[in-house]
Amino acid sequence: MGRVGYNWGVTRWVLHVDLDQFIAAVEVLRHPELRGRPVVVGGDGDPTKRGVVSTASYEAREYGVHSGLPLRTAARRLPDAVFLPVDREAYEEASAEVMDVLRSTGAVVEVLGWDEAFLGVETDDPEGFARSLAQRVREATRLDCTVGIGENKLQAKIATGFGKPAGVFRLTFGNWFEVLGDLPTDALWGIGAKTARKLDALGIRTVSDLAAADPDALASVFGPMTGPWLVLLGRGRGDADVDDSPYLARSHGKEETFQRNIADWTRVQAEVRRIAGQLAADLEAEPRPAVRVVVKVRYAPFITETHGVALRPPGSDATVIERAALAALERFTGRRPVRLLGVRAEFGVPPEEPPP
Repeated sequence: MGRVGYNWGVTRWVLHVDLDQFIAAVEVLRHPELRGRPVVVGGDGDPTKRGVVSTASYEAREYGVHSGLPLRTAARRLPDAVFLPVDREAYEEASAEVMDVLRSTGAVVEVLGWDEAFLGVETDDPEGFARSLAQRVREATRLDCTVGIGENKLQAKIATGFGKPAGVFRLTFGNWFEVLGDLPTDALWGIGAKTARKLDALGIRTVSDLAAADPDALASVFGPMTGPWLVLLGRGRGDADVDDSPYLARSHGKEETFQRNIADWTRVQAEVRRIAGQLAADLEAEPRPAVRVVVKVRYAPFITETHGVALRPPGSDATVIERAALAALERFTGRRPVRLLGVRAEFGVPPEEPPP
């Protein structure tokens, strides 16, 4: 397998390719009459049922419709939207075509998922390469993409957000603080709302604040690995290795939204056992054992909690998955009515997270 390590040379770059509104764009290609109209994809396409938005076209996003929004809420905000069911096979096929185009450039390609990948490139003109790449994707698949350019993956990933839609943006050590310095810490890839709140409580509110923070002080709060790592994020430091090893999903999961709330937790247990059994059946073809099982509970009206259990030793047979799922369910202290249940099996070692 190819592996390219990038230092800070002026001709070596990491590019992040992100397909614009990917799922909605695939659906518009299949239904050209929908071009320019607000399109919402989620569940079985029926907005009168419970379910969440998987993706929304840019036209729908202008009305506050976004991924994770309940379908019923989306329908209230935008009753004239076109609602379509999720079609995984169509998206996987379109994604494979795009990744083939990326590999045809001769660059090292690290696939991150259906709609994004890192590329390792040597060129004196990264913008020219990026524009040419986007054009090739467009010509081969009729899909638009945005390309972020950086000296490492962190910079390239963040740069993509500034290039959308269908643009190119370069973010390097040279313009890092000019672009990001005054932005809140959760503008950084890898920092979520929870970590941002803890940083804010320490008086660290912007990327510049984080870059100037004392690594030892943050280590005392977030841990000896995570604390210094957060400071490096603030300074734009990150992994610059692009690896073309085959993409492996970090987890597989099953979840179900119930059209009527489940108030009886004896039934909740039965449903978790059933979903865990379905997941275990899916894992029969998975060569890697699961190392952790996570249960998701979404209470009515729309409050979500998760709890997980580590598997020692790792395993994926039905008995192991079901037992771990029920053990994770026991960690939920609430016994409120439930609208959604999910069970997820994780592989490998999950990324380190700051302690709660």
